[in-house]
Amino acid sequence: MSFDQLSSLESGSGRRGNYTDDPEFKQLQSELMNKLHSLRRHISKLSSDIDLLGTKRDTPRVRERVHELLEKSRELCKDIGQGVKKLQTWDDLTKQQKYDQSRVSTDFQNALQEFQDVQRRALEKERASVTAARAAHDDNADGSGAPQEGQLEQQQQQELVRLASQDEVDFQEALIIEREDEIRNIEQGVGDLNVLFRQVAQIVGEQGEQLTSIEDNIVNVRDDTHGAQVELAQASRHQKAARNKGCCLMLILSIILLIVLLAIFLD
Repeated sequence: MSFDQLSSLESGSGRRGNYTDDPEFKQLQSELMNKLHSLRRHISKLSSDIDLLGTKRDTPRVRERVHELLEKSRELCKDIGQGVKKLQTWDDLTKQQKYDQSRVSTDFQNALQEFQDVQRRALEKERASVTAARAAHDDNADGSGAPQEGQLEQQQQQELVRLASQDEVDFQEALIIEREDEIRNIEQGVGDLNVLFRQVAQIVGEQGEQLTSIEDNIVNVRDDTHGAQVELAQASRHQKAARNKGCCLMLILSIILLIVLLAIFLD
């Protein structure tokens, strides 16, 4: 799958959920999280095996494992990248779904960065291996020696040494070709995933702005609610004070009226 294909999803490829509990959204999110778990597991194994390259524990089996894990991880990164882009096609998400959407993208960005670092380590080890193989090749090519005259037995020994050295030279040449092929594969993988990394970084950045906007709106709503509550409390206090004032006035008027009536009756 090319990255041009990965970059352009068909318009109907993702179902746009418009209700709170969207099963397709949850299923895709769950699948992506499981694939991320597998990717992290591959990265951990890769890191351990790459540490063995160039050491006494470096074997053809170790290099085969590194090659297989690199290939599987690259394909997994592309697959997850396609899923992350598909997850962005959902509209009308709840706040929780937006956070889940952002979490998948951020986790993938971190895992992708870690895998790129592991690939670069493998690249450094392979380049060092080629340098060592070239040095061994040059030493064997120049170290056949010259036969001693008049000594047939020594000449035969020298011929055996020369043949053995030639076998070693051929082996080193084949090894160099194999390692250089692997270097080109890793370089291509790093370059391809750099494109995906930039795309995911852009998605994460856009989601971060959206989440910041949501948080600001929540704060604004909370502040507005608090302000409304304060205003209601103030209005309630004013209304209570007005009622109390009215009661006092009624009481004063009642007392005045009572005094007037008493004065009239007494007269």
